[in-house]
Amino acid sequence: MLSMQYIRENEALVRQALDNRRSDAPIDRILALDARRRAILQELERLRAQRNQRSAKIAGAKDPEERGQLIAETRALSERIAVLEPEIRGIDGELEPLLLEVPNIPDPSVPVGADAAENVEVRRWGDTRSFPFPPRPHWEIGEDLGIIDFERGAKIAGSRFQALVGQGAALSRALIALMLDLHVGQHGYTEIAPPYVVKPEAMEGTGQLPKFGDDAYHLEADDLYLIPTAEVPVTNLHRGEILDGARLPIRYCAYSACFRREAGAAGRDTRGLIRVHQFDKVEMVKLTQPDRSLEELESMVSDAEAVLQALDLPYRVVLLCTGDMGFTSRKTYDLEVWMPGQDRFVEISSCSSCGDFQARRADIKYRPTPTAHADYVHTLNGSGLAVGRTMAAILETYQREDGAVAVPNALQPFLRAREIVAQR
Repeated sequence: MLSMQYIRENEALVRQALDNRRSDAPIDRILALDARRRAILQELERLRAQRNQRSAKIAGAKDPEERGQLIAETRALSERIAVLEPEIRGIDGELEPLLLEVPNIPDPSVPVGADAAENVEVRRWGDTRSFPFPPRPHWEIGEDLGIIDFERGAKIAGSRFQALVGQGAALSRALIALMLDLHVGQHGYTEIAPPYVVKPEAMEGTGQLPKFGDDAYHLEADDLYLIPTAEVPVTNLHRGEILDGARLPIRYCAYSACFRREAGAAGRDTRGLIRVHQFDKVEMVKLTQPDRSLEELESMVSDAEAVLQALDLPYRVVLLCTGDMGFTSRKTYDLEVWMPGQDRFVEISSCSSCGDFQARRADIKYRPTPTAHADYVHTLNGSGLAVGRTMAAILETYQREDGAVAVPNALQPFLRAREIVAQR
């Protein structure tokens, strides 16, 4: 979240940033409440000082009339203080949730734009394959091979759920192993196996609440949430802590199932594995010193790219504009993989630097030295990668005319197969 002091001292910048992000955050109400709060605090400080002065005089007052006057004035001051103190608490009760509605301020290097049409392509990697036959979408390939069962998944849990069968389940497991091995063995991440349910304060800490409560699966009996991404539990590992600066940057990666109601995405990508309610993902999370934040973002993007390159899947890197960025993000790159069966690029990873936005919400600080003042870390997160979308890209990219699918060389040791054929 943004601090009230930052908003107050940088009002013009904040207003412009909110306009660039097409945000309707209640900045006018926030500033009005803050002004009223500061005015009350000033009055309280003056009233308390006057009450203390009069209280000190009461004991030494010899004249009964003077003493009575001081007591009456002290009582009147206390009554006024008793009125103002609850007003402060009421303002705080309204102001704090309003601050949680204000999105992050984009980095100056982020292009200004209204929506995804104004994102900026940074680079491309790999050559798209040509096919001697019309390439098919992954949902047709998966169903014909008998490795993805959308019908039975929906029978069990409803629409946008699926069951992976045989080599489909094995392919998912192999991709997870490949991704984790790359990030731990070559990129220096520490693997975490996090809980899949979290408390509301964890969701608030990383920005899912209150803004995106409608997209979350809430377990009302326990007041817990199914995680929408491993970013939530992994970032909150250090909630309320002051870290040793010598440990930074901290790099974590985690596999998890992810659960999203997708309440705001009705009618989008209803076929296949692109937009489902439960999916697997390997997540990367970093906690770093502020001056290394953007550098660590670039390396995180490279780490995600390494997975696509290992699988020889063509992709492009896109820098998101202000109008398309996530709520907590300061700067975001999307990796979009080429899907030949759909003739389009599809997002497969999103890597973001959040600055100190999440750290303020989750109260995660560090000390550069043992005696230094504690300051907020910067947090970063990124998909490394979304497993279902990677599976979809492999099925479409490596499909053959006979209906089978070749297995990328890097994945063969994990899958223990060179091709995926129809299951009997």
